[in-house]
Amino acid sequence: MFDNLSDRLGGVFDKLKGRGALKEQDVRDAMREVRIALLEADVALPVARRFIDAVTEKAVGQEVLKSVKPGQQVVKIVHDELVRTLGGNPDDPQAALAGEGLTLEAKPPVVIMMVGLQGSGKTTTTAKLGKLIREKHGKKAMMASLDVNRPAAQEQLAVLGEQVDIATLPIVAGQQPVDIARRAMESARLQNFDVLLLDTAGRLHVDEALMAEMKAVSSVSAPTEVLLVVDSLTGQDAVNVAQSFTDEVPLTGVVLTRMDGDARGGAALSMRAVTGKPIKFAGTGEKLDAIEAFRPNSVADRILGMGDVVSLVEKAAATIKEEEAEQLAKNFEKGKFDLNDLRMQLKQMQNMGGLGMLAGMMPGMKKAKAAMAASNMDDKVLVHMDAIIGSMTAKERAHPGVMNAKRKKRVAAGSGTDVQTVNKLLKMHQEMGRAMKQIKKMGGLKGLAAMFGGGGMGGPGGAPGGLPGLGGPGGGLPPGGLPGLGGPGPKK
Repeated sequence: MFDNLSDRLGGVFDKLKGRGALKEQDVRDAMREVRIALLEADVALPVARRFIDAVTEKAVGQEVLKSVKPGQQVVKIVHDELVRTLGGNPDDPQAALAGEGLTLEAKPPVVIMMVGLQGSGKTTTTAKLGKLIREKHGKKAMMASLDVNRPAAQEQLAVLGEQVDIATLPIVAGQQPVDIARRAMESARLQNFDVLLLDTAGRLHVDEALMAEMKAVSSVSAPTEVLLVVDSLTGQDAVNVAQSFTDEVPLTGVVLTRMDGDARGGAALSMRAVTGKPIKFAGTGEKLDAIEAFRPNSVADRILGMGDVVSLVEKAAATIKEEEAEQLAKNFEKGKFDLNDLRMQLKQMQNMGGLGMLAGMMPGMKKAKAAMAASNMDDKVLVHMDAIIGSMTAKERAHPGVMNAKRKKRVAAGSGTDVQTVNKLLKMHQEMGRAMKQIKKMGGLKGLAAMFGGGGMGGPGGAPGGLPGLGGPGGGLPPGGLPGLGGPGPKK
């Protein structure tokens, strides 16, 4: 979502970092380019102006201009100001580990009221939140649709409820929103639900009828949370919508949908400043588990090309099966790494979102991701590699050394590839095997962890089995990426 803004800012800061010393005019010229980049990204003008003024004031100070690396100091100041603009605290390192979250500990049923314009993704987001509340917070949730205007809106929520295994309020034809809200409250109390999610109706634009309905439902249900759902693809207009709702409804937070799209990112940067309310969640895809806590520190890191290791570790912990990770770790300890292990790692990478997603979250991988795109290296590579391994016999997977020319031809034909691609896979496996032997010589994973200060195998929190595709202990990519498969190789 932030690719264009990230590229523009990266170009500006590369110029600053390339200079040994900075003058005040150098900083001001750079800030002028940053301001243009923000406006092109659809950031609201007052927000962009405040941002640039705050950064310039700090960046032209003598402690920056006279420092050893003034260019990097300016980048740090911009990063911290981005975090503040997004509603975070750059001085609190723990802020990256948890988003604003929901207030779920009030007297049940805790009512979460979803508001927003029609088409912003309220109904899908309601189901996503219901699933999240049940799985991550262990709360019993029920959903109710108050949208009597849009055809089949209530039926849509019922279908989504079945998919995520969340109860929905039975539909009563002809009942009005306020009466539905009263019935939902009573039903939630009688059935001992912890959380009640109210999916309210939207309109194509903000009008008096919409606001009157919001207020009436709010007065009946007394919601603990009122979440505004806005589509980040609407850009600057999303900010205008947020301002309109803020003036009329007691919002407690914002949910940005379609954060995985090609929006320019201005809505996210402007939303906190305009509404004064935190962005609590971001929708990152169509699937019903594609929602994540919005972390200002992590988003600022992504914008400046610093990656997002926290989200990467979380995704790894959520997708990697513990027993598989343990078996893989045992194999690595023994210095054993066959094609079955490689196949397991490839599947883990696919489950985590593929090469593009992993590269986008890894620090310093912005240019590598661009190189992957330029060389047409995409997630089909993982599919092809899996097909090659799948076309081998159990003996060949366990003992890749038996692969001769005749076997390679058979595997290539069975996987729909060619012998050259089979050879590349086998070479990649050999390099990874050598890396595993080196790890064993260093005392295995425990010895390697001790060398780096005793941290967990997989990074913060010790994600089981490491992060597939990171090249580290338990990682799936060999040092330098995927040799011969179009990806960026190691810098010699």
